[in-house]
Amino acid sequence: MTILKINAITVPADSGDELAHRFAKRAGAVDGQDGFEGFELLKPLDADRHVWLVLTRWRDEESFQNWITSANFKGAHGGRDTEISRQHGASDAGGPPPHGDARPIGVSAELWSYGVVDLT
Repeated sequence: MTILKINAITVPADSGDELAHRFAKRAGAVDGQDGFEGFELLKPLDADRHVWLVLTRWRDEESFQNWITSANFKGAHGGRDTEISRQHGASDAGGPPPHGDARPIGVSAELWSYGVVDLT
């Protein structure tokens, strides 16, 4: 069953463009991962909302788990511990910030998991 992983990242009001820029710099890093089906970065349009959504589609939970424990995932995140890796027991704390960026943009993150319902 196709699953969706939604990383809800809260960013300061003036930092959304920097978050988008950082994602653009590593665009395609996950494309070759077995089981990966798609990615979207969703920007809030409500002026008072500061939660950006990173939506990824996966063939199954195993494919997602293989990604977050992969060297490619660690490389895309500068070898740094992430909220996703902590939530899934794949934490590898330490390492430099990704791509020379000073520090994470997000002040908090939450990972949501959904399954796609077949309505046929």
